[in-house]
Amino acid sequence: MPERVCLFQGQNYHKLKRSCLRRGALFQDPYFPASAQSLFYKRAPPPGLKWKRPRELCKDPRLFVDGISTRDLHQGSLGNCWMVAATSCLATENSLWKKVIPNHMEQEWNPKHPDLYAGIFHFRFWRMGQWTDVVVDDRLPVSEDGTLLFCRSATPREFWSALLEKAYAKLNGCYEALEGGNTAEALVDFTGGVSEPLSLDREALTEHADQRRVLFQTLAKAHSRKALITCSIRPADGEHVESVLDCGLVKGHAYGITAVRKIRIGESLLGICGASRIYMVRMRNPWGTTDWTGAWSQGSQQWNQVGRSEREKMGLVVRDVGEFWMEFEDFCRYFTDLVVCRLVERSLLWPWGHWREVRCRGEWAHAPVDSPSTTSTASRTSNSQRTFSGSQWTHPGPAPRGDKKEDRLGETQLDRRKVHGAKEKKERGEEKARTNKGRERTQKKKENTCSVNKKEMVEDEWEREMDKRCRCGGCINHRETFLHNPQFMFEVGGEGDEVLICLQQEDRRMKRREGGGENLPIGFEVLRVEVNRSCRVQCFSEQAASSVYMDSRSVTLRASLSPGRYALLPTTFQPGSTGRFLIRLFSHTRIKLRELKEDLPASSLWQCCLSQPCAVTTVHLHRASSLSQSKQPAPDVYAVIRCEEDSIRTRVFQKDVSPEFNTKAIFYRRRPRTKISIELWRRGLLFDSFLGGAFLQTGDSERGRSRVIDLQGGKSCGCIYVETSTSDCLTDL
Repeated sequence: MPERVCLFQGQNYHKLKRSCLRRGALFQDPYFPASAQSLFYKRAPPPGLKWKRPRELCKDPRLFVDGISTRDLHQGSLGNCWMVAATSCLATENSLWKKVIPNHMEQEWNPKHPDLYAGIFHFRFWRMGQWTDVVVDDRLPVSEDGTLLFCRSATPREFWSALLEKAYAKLNGCYEALEGGNTAEALVDFTGGVSEPLSLDREALTEHADQRRVLFQTLAKAHSRKALITCSIRPADGEHVESVLDCGLVKGHAYGITAVRKIRIGESLLGICGASRIYMVRMRNPWGTTDWTGAWSQGSQQWNQVGRSEREKMGLVVRDVGEFWMEFEDFCRYFTDLVVCRLVERSLLWPWGHWREVRCRGEWAHAPVDSPSTTSTASRTSNSQRTFSGSQWTHPGPAPRGDKKEDRLGETQLDRRKVHGAKEKKERGEEKARTNKGRERTQKKKENTCSVNKKEMVEDEWEREMDKRCRCGGCINHRETFLHNPQFMFEVGGEGDEVLICLQQEDRRMKRREGGGENLPIGFEVLRVEVNRSCRVQCFSEQAASSVYMDSRSVTLRASLSPGRYALLPTTFQPGSTGRFLIRLFSHTRIKLRELKEDLPASSLWQCCLSQPCAVTTVHLHRASSLSQSKQPAPDVYAVIRCEEDSIRTRVFQKDVSPEFNTKAIFYRRRPRTKISIELWRRGLLFDSFLGGAFLQTGDSERGRSRVIDLQGGKSCGCIYVETSTSDCLTDL
């Protein structure tokens, strides 16, 4: 089934092209005009810059010349090596670039039918869970010397890379918005895959050959399954981004890995390499230059000892300009960051089983504007008024007092004019002094009023964040608001199932022109919750996994989880930050992911006829011990927790006399005085036998009450370890 494609800015390529052909005019994109606003938002265009169509640059332009390859890419004057490196990876796999450049044959120039050319192209990029179709015209920025200003091909009449870059610039706002970025972001945009950034410990990898071998095997396996791999050297604090090392490598510059090989060395190289096998990687610089000057660099003694036929036999082939080989040990010595983009549509994230994906969209948002309760609003308003009126009484308003003083002053002056006219000047001086005093009081009142207003704004902001309907509560450091974040639930069935979770926020580069565009620091927490929970988590529970917090567009975590139910909470680092996001969850088994929106579970039809719950209880069955005698075989055991009409059954623990159940259940109770029962059963071939049970009586309000209870009424004399919590407020647990 073909994926749904979203039209960027509502532009339909086929309709626009038909319209241009009918009018006999070349397409001019109104949303991305040939002007300075499409180029830069900070700096001025270079002198002599012009916009030209490919036919104005060469006689016989082509989208592709002799197919597509990594040698078609040269970066140009824009600092977007991260995007160019990802594009060079894209060019290595036909199935990938054909998605980004759809209907490439139909878009190609046709010299036999020039009348069918309309100067319009379209490209597709993966954004927030769907492919987005971006339309551009063929006008390209050209420098004063007549060459393309930005990305270009080594072949002057080939234009796919320049047009692709233009479409990506349009998607992000302008060309300048592409300066400085993360290769992982571009790889996801070009493939729809999952990028896993890896930080390399150079010291450990250099010293320990076994760690190098594990990393090499990981890369070799990923590359064999068509994963795209890029790497870079992180500059130190305060260091220039594109500083060049003595070995020729460039810091802060993105390189692509185009081959990973384990090579058996011939006799001619044994003396030089010192080993019969060496691990090699082939790199590519988007600038189209071979920087590396170390072992196996161009013109090194290693190459001089190997003939062309022997190189081809070993697989040490350089295909394109800018490619070079280096030993993996040297790679680990210099490179600090690695990005592996795994192609999900191939179901080959791991060698076993098929990989399944589920997605959910969400939003970090403030509480709705309307107040949750009239009482709290009224209380807040009255408090504000009391504070303000109190400040008036403490610092009397100068206006009323000034009026009275002026009235009294006027009467006094009239009397004195009759008797002592000479004192008029003195009285005026006193009036001026009093007026100045009044101004000082007015200024003081204004300052007090500003202080009160600021205090009110802070209080309003705090109340907005504390509102339970708020969905931007910040990371787990902010305990008061963390659980206000969006919550998603999923369930793991198998023991030690591995899941891959990817949180992706909406791209903000488009906002750079307005002074924004910075990514939010994001991450997520995975909490293990009750096996029967169906509503939002209200209090902290067992933390099963946690991602790092990064200001990148996506954050990824791979984790092995035990069977159970989990709540996934995507968050921003600070409370109050808003934005949209996409959750992608991958597993080898079928997993359902849904958002938890309600604070309480929905009642079924027959439950509407019963009395409403008046208490909530959680039961955490930790473990059991001594379930059989020493000479008896260990039983296959499971537990059943019963509360009123509800019951929860654990999975079967095989041949275990002291099973670690670690099972938590939640019950909304209509009869809180009714005892909760826990039963342990031995699974049999024909029927199950009762090992023993225990009854729990919970208090009206208790938190984390632990107890050890002996089993009764069955064949076992063991005991169970239980922890309970109860509250008469249904949204407490």
